[in-house]
Amino acid sequence: MALNVVIGAQWGDEGKGKIIDYLAARSDYVIRFHGGNNAGHTVINKFGKFAMHLVPSGIFHAKTKVIIGNGVVVDLQVLLEEIEILKKSGVKVKNKLFLSPRCHLIMPYHKLLDSLYEKAKGKGKTGTTGRGIGPTYSDKVSYNGIRIADLMNSKSFSDKLAIQLLVKNKILKALGAPELVQKDIEKVFFGFREKIKSFVSEPFSLIQDAIKNRKNILLEGAQGTFLDNDWGTYPFVTGSTVLTGGINAGAGIPQNKINNVIGIAKAYATRVGEGPFPTELAQGIGEKLRTIGGEFGATTGRPRRCGWLDIELLKFASYINGFTKLAITKLDILDSFKEIKICTHYTLNGKKVNYFDGDSNFLLKIKPVYRSFKGWEKSTKGITKYNDLPKEAKIYLKAIEKLTDTPIKYISTGPKRQEIIKI
Repeated sequence: MALNVVIGAQWGDEGKGKIIDYLAARSDYVIRFHGGNNAGHTVINKFGKFAMHLVPSGIFHAKTKVIIGNGVVVDLQVLLEEIEILKKSGVKVKNKLFLSPRCHLIMPYHKLLDSLYEKAKGKGKTGTTGRGIGPTYSDKVSYNGIRIADLMNSKSFSDKLAIQLLVKNKILKALGAPELVQKDIEKVFFGFREKIKSFVSEPFSLIQDAIKNRKNILLEGAQGTFLDNDWGTYPFVTGSTVLTGGINAGAGIPQNKINNVIGIAKAYATRVGEGPFPTELAQGIGEKLRTIGGEFGATTGRPRRCGWLDIELLKFASYINGFTKLAITKLDILDSFKEIKICTHYTLNGKKVNYFDGDSNFLLKIKPVYRSFKGWEKSTKGITKYNDLPKEAKIYLKAIEKLTDTPIKYISTGPKRQEIIKI
């Protein structure tokens, strides 16, 4: 058995979708354990190009079953749209997709409140995706959530919705938005129920049997380490636990069953939305990275901020998640650069400091210290053998391994499934 975990080592958008798709070919089960449709995992294969938001990326493989675990918050409209796209593209979904009844539902008021809260914050906005993720997790931990299991029972759903609208409509009215009508919501959600009920099934026994029978399992992380609600650049984070520690709660799998934790990092760094970004390159090189790399969010379409690779962050991500391997993506985007830099550490007032020494305000004050590398200035696109890489690219990759004390196992050299090096 191999129980592998894929975790983003930066601020999301690291190219997890491709690595997951690659690993899923050898997996019996692929499981999402946190987040919602704020995730955007891009997969390119024989069926076409897909931006997966809720359905785990392993759905494209014939033998692979996929599970949306209880830690995921679900927008049923988005899920149904995704299922329909997959079906029209010839991808089998029936008897392959399992949806936990414990998943919390993203309700219409969650999305409204997400946007209204951001607007009310003015200059202090946190840059959410506006998908209602944060308000849904907020309701979950304050005992105000509505789960898929509730939707399966009309009375339970209606009773809980009535209570929530008593509260939420007062907030909506106070923020200048129109109140929501219960019957309108029920009509929509009961329609959703008919379309998703065949996928709803408690996956706990399925997962435990898979572990007992030594099946290959892949856990698909969303977002990235520095969007974690506890250890990320708070408050510019997501609503869930992104780290490996969230697997026990979000999928019902104990930590001691995990064999490998694979950290995914771009060969440079990107971030979407607000928040500190120590190695950001505002113009010039940053714009070049964005243009060549096609750096626009798979979920929001927002342009990504770009900068050099940050080893201080990567080391922290490796330690806190227990990375056993690294996957470096988008190496080919650096092909035309004459000089490439890596941030090796931070200083503040001339003294070396660490990421964990402070908060987001602290990260705005630190100074990144760089090490320069000679660029390879030749194409690496589509290379599938490590020995075929330019010497300078190998030096760059070896430096990442040494500085993070984590071996690199996979190197992505293009967006397609086969454009990858396995070491």
